[in-house]
Amino acid sequence: MAAAWPTRPAVPEVVAAQLLGVLWFVSVTTGPWGAAASGGEETLKCEDLKVGQYPLYICKDPKINDATQEPVNCTNYTAHVPCFPAPNITCKDFNGNETHFTGNEVGFLKSISCRNVNGYSYKVAVALSLFLGWLGADRFYLGYPALGLLKFCTVGFCGIGSLIDFILISMQIVGPSDGSSYIIDYYGTRLTRLSITNETFRKTQLYP
Repeated sequence: MAAAWPTRPAVPEVVAAQLLGVLWFVSVTTGPWGAAASGGEETLKCEDLKVGQYPLYICKDPKINDATQEPVNCTNYTAHVPCFPAPNITCKDFNGNETHFTGNEVGFLKSISCRNVNGYSYKVAVALSLFLGWLGADRFYLGYPALGLLKFCTVGFCGIGSLIDFILISMQIVGPSDGSSYIIDYYGTRLTRLSITNETFRKTQLYP
């Protein structure tokens, strides 16, 4: 009995396999990875990196001034912290130089908000309002001498004004007369006022 020779694959199957190989090669060399490798795609600035499920950069915590409890480089309500792109990330640093980062180089400076303070302590204001509010000490301390004198002469409006001022100061609704903010621990409890501006809007509520 004669042995059967192995049959050759059909010509259409060979052509299809070669065509798939060519398409794969083209997709790799002209896709997003190939374009980035060949320089066809412009390198992003480091500050344009997006933070998703895998962080592309890590920013340091700001250095806090012990006296003001605000970032040491706070200017015009803005401070900056250094940010480090993740290893094997290539982007343009703050000088415009394209750099391949290892995780130890500063890629850009991120802006963070800070507050203007002028020496008025929140803890001192609350303590004065609680214990000496009936004498107007809290209003004198915050820079309201007329109201302080009026509270002193009326014994805190018979105690009612002292109670109202204590609530308003505790909730940080009444602050220093010069418009500055209280000195509060940077990582403590702070009041954040929300307002509707050009960047925020009230979303229409939809009811079923």
